[in-house]
Amino acid sequence: MTRSRSAAHFQRLYDASPDPWGFAGNAYEQAKYRQTLEALDGRRFASGLEIGCSIGVLTRMLAPRCEALLGIDLVEQPLAAARARCADQPWVRFRRMRVPGAWPVGRFDLIVLSEVLYFLAPADIDRTAGLVCGSLVPGVCVILVNWLGQSDDPCTGDEAADRFIAATAGPLRVARQVREPGYRLDLLQAD
Repeated sequence: MTRSRSAAHFQRLYDASPDPWGFAGNAYEQAKYRQTLEALDGRRFASGLEIGCSIGVLTRMLAPRCEALLGIDLVEQPLAAARARCADQPWVRFRRMRVPGAWPVGRFDLIVLSEVLYFLAPADIDRTAGLVCGSLVPGVCVILVNWLGQSDDPCTGDEAADRFIAATAGPLRVARQVREPGYRLDLLQAD
């Protein structure tokens, strides 16, 4: 049985580096963030949720588009960095939470899962998809961004995205797909 990556796995990564993936300065990450924001077409959102917010780099970029934004992660170290990064944005909150074992109360018109789904076991992707579908409002945008490289994670980026899309078919439809060298972006919307 495939298991999702443990909190201890991520704790070790953050113990070794405050920014293990280079979110703050890596050109690949910056290009991916630009593509993510571009997919939103300048829309504003009442309530956003970013799952796996890490140190808050993308969170800070999403914040001006949201009246309220909640970033969640399962390790405290990156959350502390995210709080500091977004300290001048009081409508942005952060919580330590492990999805799908826990889920925030509320409904969201923006849900971002950037570089997180492939860390989940297939059954946990299905559970997460169900939780997302239970938190939607009309006109919601759900953005999936998945790295396409090889790893020993529970799923590849393509497997994770395809599974999530299949599990949310009906309430959500694919509105846009972008494939770039190294990652894919899927924008899902509710009619």
